[in-house]
Amino acid sequence: MEISDLSREELLKLVEDFGKRWLAHDGLWFQAIERSHGMDEAIEKDIEAWERFTEIEAKRIKKFLRLPESGGLEALEKALNFRLYAVINKQEMIREDKNTLVFRMNECRVQEARKRKKMPLFPCKPVGIVEYSGFAKTIDSRIQTEVISCPPDETDENYYCAWKFTLDEQNEK
Repeated sequence: MEISDLSREELLKLVEDFGKRWLAHDGLWFQAIERSHGMDEAIEKDIEAWERFTEIEAKRIKKFLRLPESGGLEALEKALNFRLYAVINKQEMIREDKNTLVFRMNECRVQEARKRKKMPLFPCKPVGIVEYSGFAKTIDSRIQTEVISCPPDETDENYYCAWKFTLDEQNEK
């Protein structure tokens, strides 16, 4: 059997499984660095990796979806739905107005697993700032990113993290 032999339903399950496999690898990599060098250095190395990966992921999604160079928040909203973890986490997007998009991660596999194990939430804010701002800027350089809430911040009971994206139309190319 080959991937091209799979049904639509099987392909959708495979995409979800790919997301889980990727996240498992990401977590194992992080934990290996954390064990050998501590949490601070693991976060530092994670930031380094995400600086590059988020740009690569955004460029590939942008190409796959044929998004325009200055597609604004509409392009970002579409692209966020195609991230590797979009099929395994529950997320929502809210348009506050034509220049503002709020993204919320309602269910996060990483944080849910830590919760089940009675561990503190992973302090992902420094990584998230690099990840989300880099992703948004790669989709459209006019988009500014602001963290609303992300661990270790106190979070809302309805989401783990929230990000605000604003289109800076005064900074037109």
